[in-house]
Amino acid sequence: MIGTLTLIITLSTLFFTVILFLIGSLDIITLGVLVVAFNIIQWLISPYIIDALYRVKEIPANEQPQLHTIVQNLSQKTGIKNPRLMLAQIPIPNAFAYGSPIAGTRIAVTQGLMQTLDAGEIEAVIGHELGHLRHRDVQVMMFVSLLPALFSYIGFSLMLSQGRQRDQGSSGALIGIGFMAFSWVLNIFILYLSRLREYYADRHSAAVVQNGPQKLSTGLAKIVQATKNMRRTSRNNTQHLSGFKALFISDPDRAETDSLELKAMTASGGEQKLVQQILQQRLTTMDRVIEIFSTHPNIVKRLKALQELS
Repeated sequence: MIGTLTLIITLSTLFFTVILFLIGSLDIITLGVLVVAFNIIQWLISPYIIDALYRVKEIPANEQPQLHTIVQNLSQKTGIKNPRLMLAQIPIPNAFAYGSPIAGTRIAVTQGLMQTLDAGEIEAVIGHELGHLRHRDVQVMMFVSLLPALFSYIGFSLMLSQGRQRDQGSSGALIGIGFMAFSWVLNIFILYLSRLREYYADRHSAAVVQNGPQKLSTGLAKIVQATKNMRRTSRNNTQHLSGFKALFISDPDRAETDSLELKAMTASGGEQKLVQQILQQRLTTMDRVIEIFSTHPNIVKRLKALQELS
């Protein structure tokens, strides 16, 4: 996980570092070990935090038998153990995969997703999330998101140490600033890795779901459109949902921008006609700049990639 999740890990690590540093009884190596242990504990308990934030509960098999059948069939095709199927009681249409060694693997769909997409599109979305589990994206992204936190910790520790030893010059502070700056640059590369793994998950869905590229394309378009409308009418109620947006199949914070590129959909009528119109659009320089700081690919590029798989 990356984006805002990385920021949460970084800030919590810095807060933890300051507390330990102020105690003053631990050397920098011991502090480093404690910081790593602190972040590992965060990862292990993160599914329970997500469950609490998004009001997630497990879906009994007798309540959604068709959905459970989809997960079982696609898990078998994917070659992984069936994840627990969860329902997030939030209105935004989306889905996400998450888990840890103590919580197991989980796939959550939102109430909004169940109300917005048809069965084939939901199947394609689940195929995407199973792709994340198959590629171990939860573990990979949690690991790489720890790296900026560590560099921030080192830089902040050096700056605090220099503050206590003003008579030794400013070299330590400059090195600390360098570590902090490198942490920011590293975040840019991690965002690129996050976008890349979204493409891999899309490709996985296209491989395990019949007519997957078409189903996932129309599903993503509907998600973007519905999220845009929802954020316009109830921005205060949906703002807190961005905290773990890297988990989602579509970035809710990009819904307004993405929907402008999907504008032709409502005017032309017909979801497939929308996809064809998107393929003819050109990305602007601003689109490319915005994408650099996003956890998810630009919607036009993403749908074009799916069309190439058709």
